Order: sequence, then C-alpha cells, then structure tokens
Amino acid sequence: MESVAKRYFVELAFNGGAYHGWQIQKNAISVQEVFNNVLSIVLRGPIETVGCGRTDAGVHAKQLFAHFDDPYGIIAKDEKRIVTGLNALLPTDIAVKRLFAVASDAHARFDAVKRSYEYHVHFNKDPFLHSFSWQAKDRPDVAAMNEAAKQMMAYRDFSCFSKSHTQVFTNNCQLSRAEWHWLDAQRLVFYISADRFLRNMVRAIVGTLLEIGNGKRDVNYIHEVINSKNRSIAGVSVPACGLYLTEVTYPWDAK
Repeated sequence: MESVAKRYFVELAFNGGAYHGWQIQKNAISVQEVFNNVLSIVLRGPIETVGCGRTDAGVHAKQLFAHFDDPYGIIAKDEKRIVTGLNALLPTDIAVKRLFAVASDAHARFDAVKRSYEYHVHFNKDPFLHSFSWQAKDRPDVAAMNEAAKQMMAYRDFSCFSKSHTQVFTNNCQLSRAEWHWLDAQRLVFYISADRFLRNMVRAIVGTLLEIGNGKRDVNYIHEVINSKNRSIAGVSVPACGLYLTEVTYPWDAK
C-alpha cells in the first residue's frame, strides 16, 4: 500500500536585506529558493513550498507561513529534530520557528484570512536601526496621517497603490487596521492589516501618508488618490528596509 504524503505548514522569519523577496525569481536569489534547497536536503529528496504570499525585495518577515507535502514520511518521526536540522543548515538571516501538520487540502496562501504589516521610520541617525528602519528627514504630523488613514478604511479598490502591470484578479482589499503610533521620541511605526495586499501597496500607502504628514498634501487628498485608481497620483514608494510582514492569520488557531 502506497503511503500518502502528509501536508505541513512551516512558520518562518527572515531578514530580507539579502534577498529579492520571498518568491522564487529567475535571475535573483530569494528566501523561498534558499529554504526549498535546505528543506530538500533535510528530507532527502526534492520539495517545493507554497508561500502565504510574496514580499518585495528587501522586505523583512517576522512571520511567514508556507505549506508543502512530505512524501517521504520523515517529518512525522521527529518534527523537532527536523526544525533543528533546518535551522542548522539555513543562513543566519532565515529561521524556522515551527513546523506542524495540517489537513491535506490546507493552503498557506488561499486559506489566510488576514495579513498584517508594520513600517518603521526613525529620525536620528542610528547604526543599530540601519537596514531595519527608514531614516526620514522631517517629523510628520501624525494626527493628519491618522485622519487620512482612517478615511482610507472606507475604500475597497486600492488600484492607485498597486505596482503597475501586475496580473491579479482584483485590486479590492478589505482593510481592518491602518494607523500610526510613536514607539518612542525617535521612532514611528505604521500598522496596517487587511485580508490581502497588492504588490508594493504598503510602501505606496506609507509614501502617500507621509506626503500628507509633511504638509505637501491636504488630508482629504487621500480621496482623490484612491478615486483616481492611478498609481502615478499616489506618493512615492518608501524604501523596503522599513517594512515587515508581522502576522498571517488563518481560520484555525495557527499560533
């Protein structure tokens, strides 16, 4: 009797500075490529993973899930040992946090119901924040940015914040959180959650809100931007170094 491959979810975290995003690229190194190679070594045969989404080049992840099938039956023997083995072989900027069995039809991307990001900004030169936060010159009006972010929550079509020429079924996203908070006197963080995100969406939103916060645009400009459905009307995309995928939520308890 043939054994049936068992499906697993793996929870990862990574510093994206050295990678061209999560998803495998033809001519650039990605986190997925590195992880697939190591996973295949540990399981002693070729393995392909499916991630919960893609991240832009240079973007970090505090939590990212991927699924794969183990046709060799190795993981079931000792899940903890497999995690230890993966972390021993992975580079220091990629870590496996845990591995767990799921239903055979569970899907890391399509089953996710919410994704959350943070964008970190700081204002004084700090070598310990370099590559992990964006140093901005001017302190923005956070109240104005939060008012614009609040107005943004009423919309669904975010075509204006999407990278051009992307092939997606819809540009509709349901936001559940969009707000700025000070971490301390020198550090500011934008928190945003939605059921899905478009390519480059968060960085374009942050750039647009900062234009409002820096007085270059009125708070109500956010309506003009979104209704235009035109990427060229929105603000510039901020650097990738400050962006983190922080949480991916599923209908079941995946924590």
